[in-house]
Parts: sequence; C-alpha cells; structure tokens
Amino acid sequence: MEKFADEVLIEVAAGTGGNGCVAFRREKYVPRGGPSGGDGGRGGDVVFVVRRNLRTLAHLRYKQFFKAENGRDGEGSGRYGRNGGDVVIPLPPGSVLKDPDTGEVVRDFGRNDREFRFLKGGNGGWGNIHFKSSVNQAPRKALSGKPGKQVRLQVELQLLADIGFVGFPNAGKSSLLDRFTNARPKIAPYPFTTKIPNLGVLTIDDRDIVLADIPGLLEGASEGLGLGIRFLKHISRTAALAFLIDLSEDAYLENFDILYKELAAFSPDMIQKPRFLIGTKLDLEGTAEHLENLKTKYSEEIVLGISVFSGQGIPELAALMGKLAVSNDPVLAVSPKEGQEL
Repeated sequence: MEKFADEVLIEVAAGTGGNGCVAFRREKYVPRGGPSGGDGGRGGDVVFVVRRNLRTLAHLRYKQFFKAENGRDGEGSGRYGRNGGDVVIPLPPGSVLKDPDTGEVVRDFGRNDREFRFLKGGNGGWGNIHFKSSVNQAPRKALSGKPGKQVRLQVELQLLADIGFVGFPNAGKSSLLDRFTNARPKIAPYPFTTKIPNLGVLTIDDRDIVLADIPGLLEGASEGLGLGIRFLKHISRTAALAFLIDLSEDAYLENFDILYKELAAFSPDMIQKPRFLIGTKLDLEGTAEHLENLKTKYSEEIVLGISVFSGQGIPELAALMGKLAVSNDPVLAVSPKEGQEL
C-alpha cells in the first residue's frame, strides 16, 4: 500500500515560560546593592504552516508529539532569559484541524491560508527587580514562568482541486490525469489500480487547473463497499466534477445514474456542483455509437467523448476545463434533470 495518510491524531504543547530570578547587585563600593534579578523568557508558540509541496499527512505518522521550546530563566545583573523557539508544523493545503472529542473544526486551511499561530507560549516570570518598594528594598520574591498549554488535535486532509474525477474502476481516470498533467499515477488494465487520490496540474493559458483522481467507486459505495467512499471527501471541495463513463462497457448508459446516486447518498451538496460527463475509450470499436446514445439520454448534461490513446476529444476537454476554471461558466452549473431521483 502506498504511503498515503489523510487522518492522524497529534498532540501539541506550547513552551513554558522561564522563571524569574532572585539576585542582588554585588559591586565594589556599593555595599547594599538593590535587586537585579531578570525576567524569564517567554515560551515558544505552536505554529502550523501550509507547505505547497506536501500532499499527505504521512510525515505526522512518525512524530505525533510536538512541543515548543521553553523560555530560559532570568539571570542576575538584570539579564532577561531568552524566549523559547516556536515549533513549526507543516501541513499540506486543504488540511483541517479538529477537536478529537467533539469533532468541532478548529481551523480549516483553505486556498489562501498560509500560517496559523495556534498556541502561544507561557509568559516568563518576573524577577525580583520588579518587587522593590520603599518598604522592601531587598525583595527575595520572583515569579515562576507560566506553563504552556497542551492540546490533542485530529488532523484531516481534504485535497483542494478545481475538478474532481468520478467513475467506476478502470474507467480511465488515471489515464486522463496522466495525459493532462505531470502526475504519474499507476495505470494497469485491471480494476482498483488507483488506491490513493492523485493530484495533477493542467496548465492552460498560464492558468493552473488542479485535477483530482480518486479510487474508483462501486455501486453501494455510500454504504461502505469498495475503496472510493473513503476518499470522496477529497473531492468535496472541488469546483466541478467530471463523471467518466467507459463507453466500452455493456452498462455504459446506467453508470452515470449509479454514480450520481452514490454521491447524493454521501453528501447532497456534492450533486449541486457544476458537472460534465466524459465518455472514455472512444478509440474502441462501437464506442462512437455509444457516445451518441449517451448524449441522447443525457441531453441536458454536457457530454464529451475522448480517447486518451488517440487524442480524440482531448483539446475540446481541455478547453472546457479551462473555461470552467477561469470564468466559472454558469452553463456548467447543471441542476439535476427533471425526474432524476436522488
């Protein structure tokens, strides 16, 4: 199994502040020097930072406890303790921090988030230099540093993409991603070749369009059958959905209805997204006629036919994706067909 992680439980702790110091001036010709104990340094913070080069949470599986540095204690001669260093935790785009007990979202790292300072370190304690008064010229009092807070977090990953590929196993999703992008998903002539989500970037007119390929769905996926249901959350935030239909299959006319119902059962919001249908494997015998039948049955949907092998229909599909990503063309905001059951 490839090293893909989309959920992990971690524990984070801010640094404890340094203790204040009790000290007195000891200088020649100053027999009764006053207090000179400095303050302790502040504890380090817990900081989450989005790294664009990360695609999974696998790096959090091997280190699940993150603690910021404690502040240093104050010293004599009025010297303050050094502040503790922050602990910086990198996350991939689309990560979500949740309370593991309540499920409440603490932070959702959307498309524009870069940094989140989650916990602040404890303040350093005051040295005795702060406690001198007219009635107490030599105070022997200093404060301890404040402890840093420690928290458990559930980290989940929901990939951010412009267009998500949905289809049955072996429908050609990975082949299309390979054709359009520099992603190199595993491709083989048997079902469930794709076991983890794959991302790729299609560049059209200096515009980067992020495409997401998830493992193929099966009928009954919303009830836990197959692999795809686990990864459906990864296309929950896509701008649009591309339904890939294998035109060489006998049941090609029923596949979209099945996929539609599975997504509706998983989340009603999914089927409200802009969508279009892609008939694949157009280079095989008889598939051209099947494509026309598909267009006739779903006349209110946008239906394109392609062959990754011959390149037929690929430029038209790329143009459609580019149009959607740039302008959010309202023609793609397709509502369910009249009479279509959820």
